[in-house]
Amino acid sequence: MEHQVAPFDAARVRAEFPALGLTVHGKPLVYLDNAATAQKPRAVIDAVERYYESENSNVHRGVHHLSQVATQGYERARDKVRDFIGAGAREEIIWTAGTTEAINIVARSFVRPRVKAGDEVLLTEMEHHSNIVPWQMLRDELGIVIKVAPIDDDGALDMDAFEALISDRTRFISVVHISNSLGTINPVERIIALAKARKIPILLDGAQTVPHAPVDVQALDCDFYAFSGHKMFGPTGVGVLYGRRELLEQMEPWQGGGDMIQHVTFEKTIYNDLPYRFEAGTPNIAGTIGLGAAIDWLAGIDHAAALAHENDLLEHATRELSQIGGLRLIGTAANKAAVVSFVLAHAHAHDVGQIVDSEGVAVRVGHHCTQPVMQHFGVPATARASFAFYNTHEDVERLVAAVRRVAEMFA
Repeated sequence: MEHQVAPFDAARVRAEFPALGLTVHGKPLVYLDNAATAQKPRAVIDAVERYYESENSNVHRGVHHLSQVATQGYERARDKVRDFIGAGAREEIIWTAGTTEAINIVARSFVRPRVKAGDEVLLTEMEHHSNIVPWQMLRDELGIVIKVAPIDDDGALDMDAFEALISDRTRFISVVHISNSLGTINPVERIIALAKARKIPILLDGAQTVPHAPVDVQALDCDFYAFSGHKMFGPTGVGVLYGRRELLEQMEPWQGGGDMIQHVTFEKTIYNDLPYRFEAGTPNIAGTIGLGAAIDWLAGIDHAAALAHENDLLEHATRELSQIGGLRLIGTAANKAAVVSFVLAHAHAHDVGQIVDSEGVAVRVGHHCTQPVMQHFGVPATARASFAFYNTHEDVERLVAAVRRVAEMFA
């Protein structure tokens, strides 16, 4: 007899997220802004609260009890991240404030010393601003050239054009794994293979990937991988830069101060070993401990079932929204994550967002820090519904009903 797989129990999961029980404008909250930030399970909230109530202290230098407890929690979280993304060593896990800081570290500390005027960095048209602006800063400072691989009208990366843009002047490739505004899942295995064949270092922006799909950085064979804690059900203000140890060891610190040093005189400073040489000053201790709690919580989720559930929600939302007159979907790549972006004829995205919010449905409106994507599709902004595994088909129906109301008002 064929084994029957039980459907994903979103109701059981969502019960662990206090915010999902809120009422907004007199209606139960439907939270569909997960690509911006995800809600937090009780286990994460409790871990952060416990730190501030009974473990609060600075890390590494204290010999007293609270400092020892805080340090253990802080470093234990690093080990959890190492295992979660399949890194080879804990020294390859650098705490950052988020994906943005992680990319900036690579741009300033790894790429900047290795490029000169005329050298090229290859990006894609769907990049988040945090993977555009740091490279523009290097361009303006050093005269490097930014090459941009185009996307097609479905929002998929043109891989032939991408490959053709790689030249003997390409010094670095930085690519988003999953687009935050389109949901497009890039063929990163093929992209990495192209980079490796030419010995070009590569970074992946994994901010939208880690919360929804398993990531193994060693299997991917990327050189750097960046992501944020708050999108994977952890606290805000904490993120991770993974880097190959041999590359991190070649990099100079990008900030100076406490904890990133071994010895300081007015004549000379000896920098600390990995990973601490990139972690200047008092870190976000509560955030790292909370992120560790999020990883522990995620370990109890059936990831294959959760991903299947999210894909089911994506199909449901895409099908129902497509039937609304005057609605245009933005981002219809064949391989995409659970993100639906759209525009409505005669209605600005901000009007859509406000009216939908009055129905208790939270979506994101604007350019989503991807203004080049908006320019490609000829729109100033979109409304974006982004799903997590705690969302339900009822959430989709509430969204569709709210958007239908907007369409009728602006018809």
